[in-house]
Amino acid sequence: MGTPLFSIPCLQMLIEEEHEIAAVVTQTDKPKGRGNVMTASPVKEFALKHGIKVLQPVKLRSGGFETELRDMSPDLCIVAAYGRILPADVLDVPKYGCINVHASLLPFYRGAAPINRAIMNGERISGISIMQMDEGLDTGDILMQKQVEVGENMTAGELHDILAVAGAEAMKAVLADIRNNSLKITRQRDEIATYAPIMTKEDGRIDWKKPASDIHNQVRGVNPWPGAFTSYCGRLMKIWETVVCDKKHGRGVLPGTIIESLKSCLRVVCGEGELEITQLQMDNCRRMQIGECWHNIPSGIVLGEK
Repeated sequence: MGTPLFSIPCLQMLIEEEHEIAAVVTQTDKPKGRGNVMTASPVKEFALKHGIKVLQPVKLRSGGFETELRDMSPDLCIVAAYGRILPADVLDVPKYGCINVHASLLPFYRGAAPINRAIMNGERISGISIMQMDEGLDTGDILMQKQVEVGENMTAGELHDILAVAGAEAMKAVLADIRNNSLKITRQRDEIATYAPIMTKEDGRIDWKKPASDIHNQVRGVNPWPGAFTSYCGRLMKIWETVVCDKKHGRGVLPGTIIESLKSCLRVVCGEGELEITQLQMDNCRRMQIGECWHNIPSGIVLGEK
């Protein structure tokens, strides 16, 4: 059970390990692009290429999906970013229940956006948790965890790809433990749990009064979606790459002020410290390295002002 690109390494592992896959369950096709063309999920496309039956239930609580699942009599349901909450009657169908791949070291960052929120909070360690699903939100027992180091300039998109592969590797090991009856189960500590709410476009809006390090983490955490943004002389400016600068501006300079426009970067004053912008995108334009456009962006401009 999965929907986006994150799910594919896990499905690919199941195919390569020659598990009998009764079906792939994914979300319904969605309109996409300017033409609102109905588009299949990445998992659906991948499954159909491998000749696997695909189910796209509109409702999980109507009873029809549960009946169809019971007819298949699965030993196990593996869930990787399916994107919908499974009701109790579905969780109880498989012999070994439903096992979820979650992109954090639970109980930290339960919820919809663990990768983005971890980056935005400046975490240097992230990871994968394989979890026995229950009716709570990412509250089930942990079957395995795998840590991953987060580089200071790593984006959410880069961490996503690393964790997708790590999740497949961890799931492969858990399946072996189930087969060998050697699972090690750890209960989550609810009292230290944190939550990672779903991302919105507003999460990309930059507040230049924040410290440079916080803004740098925000830029990384919303890359590739929704993307960090500010305004430049009334125009939308997206910011894709930044570097925290150890220089300190003089007092009285408004946060958001471009104090230096160089071929290598735009140096911007923040609430604390300075940030170097190295890649940006103006509205209706492509992404550009600063070296391509710095001569058109003078110093003294205050970003974020309307």
